Amino acid sequence: MILFLAARPVTSPTLGSARPGGPPSPVRPAPRRRRARRRPLAPYRRIFAAPGARAFTAANLLARLPMGMLSVSAVLMIAGSRGSYALAGAVTATGLAATALVGPWTARLIDRHGQSRIAVPATALAALGSLALLLCVHYGAPDWTLFAAYAATATTPNTGGMSRARWAHLFRDDPAARHTANSFEQAADELCFLLGPVLATLLCTGLFPEAGTAVGAALLLTGVLLFTAQRRTEPPVAARTTAHAATRSPLRRPGVPPLLLTFLCTGAVFGSLEVVTLAYADAHGLRSAGGALLALQAAGSGAAGLLHGLLRPADSPGRRFLACTAVMAALMLLPPLAAATGGPAALAGALLLAGMATAPTMVTGMGLVQSRTPHDQLNEGMTLAVTALLGGIAAGSASGGWAVEHLSAAGGAAYGAPVAAAALALAITLLTSLRALPTRRRRPLP
Repeated sequence: MILFLAARPVTSPTLGSARPGGPPSPVRPAPRRRRARRRPLAPYRRIFAAPGARAFTAANLLARLPMGMLSVSAVLMIAGSRGSYALAGAVTATGLAATALVGPWTARLIDRHGQSRIAVPATALAALGSLALLLCVHYGAPDWTLFAAYAATATTPNTGGMSRARWAHLFRDDPAARHTANSFEQAADELCFLLGPVLATLLCTGLFPEAGTAVGAALLLTGVLLFTAQRRTEPPVAARTTAHAATRSPLRRPGVPPLLLTFLCTGAVFGSLEVVTLAYADAHGLRSAGGALLALQAAGSGAAGLLHGLLRPADSPGRRFLACTAVMAALMLLPPLAAATGGPAALAGALLLAGMATAPTMVTGMGLVQSRTPHDQLNEGMTLAVTALLGGIAAGSASGGWAVEHLSAAGGAAYGAPVAAAALALAITLLTSLRALPTRRRRPLP
């Protein structure tokens, strides 16, 4: 039997079989290049092939969706029951200011003690604050109780920062994979800001005014519980020694403060663009179309973020960040030109194009924050960036409102506010890049 098997001709699926006395069969080339061309989403398939990546990403998306729901739900709930948009805006502004103060401390505790130990009680406290706000509004409690209840939601952890920290831990030795993961996270942020307000509006207007807040708090708590249950992808907590305990804040790291200033200006672009666009639609008798115009801007940003993740960065992150801010400042000139000359239809296309520059700027900026922040302080560093972004949104909303009141909203002159914010972001990035250039050493005279 062994001799019979040894006498048989050996065949190979690659080289083919040879006929006795005849020419060998043709060799089939390996279709590697053809397969590579047919897989344009290979970078995203690669990062999601990591063990546990899909599970914590799905849970984090569930926890991140209320990020675009809670503030809109609070405004609709308070304005619908108390009849005052001024009170609703003041309450949400108080919650935003409280989040800017408490958020970095919550992120620092997460870095020191782990995501599962800190995020769950912090989220539970925030959910109780939302429930308290709902009860105060429903039962007609005094106005000051609304401020106190909504301020309690400031302990909401930065779910996007925790997800980015997990990606950074999984691909700590792979910059290309981290770039793709950061691009996906930015697109996820845009998706949540796109779907969250729509879902909140449907719940508050279709069911009852408190429905948006109740569903948002339930989604937040459920998503964080599912997210923290994925323990195998959670970044390990570094052992803290006496020297490590005195580590300075990421706010004092070289290169981080200019980045935070740029994030502040970028947030001002978002805040002012939202207010001015809504005022423009209202001035043209298209109040219901204001949300659709903003959705186009978010859709353009999300699509650009996903496409940006497919590209392999070639130059340095600093130069790429400068180029992204320059493109953002240039494209931000399109909305005022379209509003002044083309009307709402042209403005829709201009907002779609202008949004395509914001996601690459945010992705590259978040990558720089990660590179300039110690590994065991990633949550705190990214939370500082998000805090700067939220502060910029608040300042941009105020500047956009001033521009609407003092300039022409219908003619597009009020779009000068986001244009000025984008130009300021470019100026800060340019000055930072010029200061980072190496100075030539002067040779001594003979």
